[in-house]
Amino acid sequence: MVTARIAGLGTALPAAYEQDLLWRNAFREHFSGNRIAKRVFADAGVVRRHSVTDPAEFQAVTTWSTGERMRRFIERAPPLGLSAVRQALADAETDAEEVGLMAVVSCTGYGTPGLDIELARSLPLSPDARRLLVGHMGCHAAIPGLGAAAEYVQARSRPAVLLCLELTSLHLQPPSSEIEQMITHALFADAAAAIVLRPGDEGPGPRVVDFAARTDTAKSDHMTWHVTDLGFRMGLSPRVPDVLGEHIGPVVKDLLSRNGLEVSDVGSWAVHPGGPRVLDAVRDGLDLDPSALEASRTVLAEHGNCSSVTVMLVIRELLEHGPPPGPMVAVAFGPGLTLYAALLQP
Repeated sequence: MVTARIAGLGTALPAAYEQDLLWRNAFREHFSGNRIAKRVFADAGVVRRHSVTDPAEFQAVTTWSTGERMRRFIERAPPLGLSAVRQALADAETDAEEVGLMAVVSCTGYGTPGLDIELARSLPLSPDARRLLVGHMGCHAAIPGLGAAAEYVQARSRPAVLLCLELTSLHLQPPSSEIEQMITHALFADAAAAIVLRPGDEGPGPRVVDFAARTDTAKSDHMTWHVTDLGFRMGLSPRVPDVLGEHIGPVVKDLLSRNGLEVSDVGSWAVHPGGPRVLDAVRDGLDLDPSALEASRTVLAEHGNCSSVTVMLVIRELLEHGPPPGPMVAVAFGPGLTLYAALLQP
């Protein structure tokens, strides 16, 4: 069987803002100085995050219609996406015309012709290149997107590109006293990341080996992402970490065992940092050393939760230190309540 290998990665980040300044200059007024909100922001594990929306605009954004937010997405997403993809192609030493599939993941903006068409025009892609949009799946969408791209590479022996791009700042909600909204506004941020997959067993990047998924439909109300007249509104139950802690062990251990591995064999962990409690639940559910999730906590501190992009930022953080020391497991979570895991091998 043809192997799909991660040959290149690229990221694109809008302007960075310190978390404490975001609280003082924007969200303190938004939440009317609420002490609980202040504590939520302080305990989010975020030092700084990125936004295409200037904090001076935040209050105006809360009044925008969904149509206005989509217009801003169509305006602001292409430059970020193009930058991330071009960086990934250069890293993979791959020409755009070689790409057979462009997969675009986003749950924060849509339009037709959309981001995939703009990338096809700007790169440009070959006219016969396939395009795939993975939409509104939420924070775990990068991993099924990676699976679709890898399967294309394996079936067609042509390179594929996966782009995840999220502009969560376009969905700031009106002032609220709900703790769910405090948590959401304290964590989420904007970013883009791209991966180039190439066929072949040789190369410096890890091979994409296998995937696992589990959806607990009985807990589907624990994490939601509803389209409203004022953008997309997140629902986030405080019980999410407990559910993840319940399922993470069986999902990951099944993925590893069918590939002849155990948790102790894993050299690095790329876990979506949905928040400090989520990472603690994964650590405890897999009985990991606290240092195993250092890359995830670093990404959370430096970038916040960028929805589908975040696990790709963690993979990049790990690979920047050289080839993975043995197998790598990437894990992400999203609405459903859904867990996805991917096994990568050197």
